[in-house]
Amino acid sequence: MKKVVLVDGLRSPFIKYNTLFKDLPAHLLGAQVLKGLVQKYNLRSSEIDEVIVGNVVQPAEATNIARNIALFAGLDEAIPAFSVQRNCASGMQAVADAWYRIQMGHGSTYLTGGVESMSQIPFLFNAKAKDWFLQFARQRSPFQKLRHLLKFRMHFLKPVIGLQLGLTDGFCGKNMGQVTEQTARVFKISRLEQDQFALQSHLKAARAQEQGYFKDEIFPVKVLSETKPVDQDNGIRFNQTLEALQKLKPVFDLKGTITAGNASQITDGSALLLIMEEEKAKAMGFKPLVRLKAFAFAALHPEKMGLGPAWAINKLFREQKMRFKDVGLMEINEAFAAQVLANVKIFDSKTLSEQYFDQYWGSFNPDLMNVNGGAIALGHPVGASGARLLLTLAKEMKRRRVELGLASLCVGGGQGAAFLLENLNS
Repeated sequence: MKKVVLVDGLRSPFIKYNTLFKDLPAHLLGAQVLKGLVQKYNLRSSEIDEVIVGNVVQPAEATNIARNIALFAGLDEAIPAFSVQRNCASGMQAVADAWYRIQMGHGSTYLTGGVESMSQIPFLFNAKAKDWFLQFARQRSPFQKLRHLLKFRMHFLKPVIGLQLGLTDGFCGKNMGQVTEQTARVFKISRLEQDQFALQSHLKAARAQEQGYFKDEIFPVKVLSETKPVDQDNGIRFNQTLEALQKLKPVFDLKGTITAGNASQITDGSALLLIMEEEKAKAMGFKPLVRLKAFAFAALHPEKMGLGPAWAINKLFREQKMRFKDVGLMEINEAFAAQVLANVKIFDSKTLSEQYFDQYWGSFNPDLMNVNGGAIALGHPVGASGARLLLTLAKEMKRRRVELGLASLCVGGGQGAAFLLENLNS
């Protein structure tokens, strides 16, 4: 089996919904980051086999967004590109597809990752408005058109909110917050526990930003509304307090525990990675960050989607014959504080682990998880988050000289993904 490495990567700043990146289309956001990565390694077109980009909501003006990103980044038109979609794991799926292609001998150098502009997910006409417009187009004479205009009703203007629709599971009919409220009740995760977890996410992310840990992974992005490129995440609350978090009202259930403060932020962002066959990378003089040692995708009922990391990590550990003691650093996406805490409870409990998996993977150390904060503080641009987790983990593994790192996330629709990274110079 061929060895595959993550040479390096760049990401945009992660920017809160409807703020600095609100007018920047997803494909142009991704193109800036991809161009930066290509220039950083002075890659020639002849050295790039393909571009693979994960994206959840394909923009109508840039279908097959990977191809648009590649062309707008200035890559040669002869370089193929395709897009992938596995909801929140789309960025990881792009990396997995590159790994498969390298194994099959289809190529040795891939630009992969993910992008999402959640600000630009459109509002849609409702069904009655759609019918009215279609019928209007069929009217021939001015009189017919006028008569049809009189049939217009104000409720036709009530939009279908694309973002809200996308965050609702098509099978069970519940949105991600509702299924996570259910998870919180099942695992008896209190509002206080969730808010404390959220506070730590902001504190760790603030410390990481102050110490410059994100500088090496962020590519400054130009936007017309700003006089200089945007070079920092803007969702981190440097003065966050538990008291402020406790004052927020539940969002999905008036008697529930999930608030805007203990859930991931709706965010725009992109993360692109250079994935190569290890021999080719070394032959070109590159010093890869990590080796992609293994990965696994798993599935469970959509109403239990938040437990996806536990299912995927269980599958990965079985295949690799390993335990938590073998892992020195972890990134688990913070879709919701309750969702991460539910997974931690499973990992940490011999009883629960054996109940779900007939296997206990050893003691779990939460101090090794999300050491620089997570999506509650940084944001969760769904198509990009998987790639961001891999990049952040790889960089931190280098800093700490950790041998093995684990990245995982839950996936809307009831799936989970997990990647095992190996430090080449630990």
